[in-house]
Amino acid sequence: MPNLWVDADACPRIARDIIVRAAERTTTPTTFVANHQVPLPPSKWVKGMAVSHGFDAADDEIVDRLAAGDLVITSDLPLAMAAIERGAAVMTTRGEALNESNIRARVQMRDFMETMRASGEHTGGPKGYSDVDRREFANALDRWLAKNA
Repeated sequence: MPNLWVDADACPRIARDIIVRAAERTTTPTTFVANHQVPLPPSKWVKGMAVSHGFDAADDEIVDRLAAGDLVITSDLPLAMAAIERGAAVMTTRGEALNESNIRARVQMRDFMETMRASGEHTGGPKGYSDVDRREFANALDRWLAKNA
C-alpha cells in the first residue's frame, strides 16, 4: 500500500483537513512532515513528524523515507523533482500533477522568476487558495487514492 507524504510547512489548513479525511476513509498511511509540530487529530492512519529547523530538513526527510509508488503532496518544486526521481507520484495542494514531463519546465520557470526578483523586479506571489483550488485538490486526491490505494 502506498504512503502519503505531505510537505506540511506550507500546506493550507483546508488541504490538510482534506488529506486527513481521505486518509481515514481509505485507511492510507499518511505522514505530515514539517519543521514544527502540525496540529492533527488522533488517528491510526495519520501522523505528524517534526524535523530540525535546518534548510530543507523536511524535504530531505520526505525524500529519504518515501518509496516508489508513494504520493508526495507539495508545492515545493525541488522536493517534487527529487520525489519524482525516486519514483513517487507528486501532487500540489491545488490538485496539479507534477511528473517527468512537466517538472523540469516548472523548475526552470521558478529559477527564472527567482532571478527576476533578485534583480529587483516585483513579480507578485502565488494567488490565494480558493474554493476552486480546494475542490480540484480534493477531486485529484480522491482519483489518485481510488486508483492506487
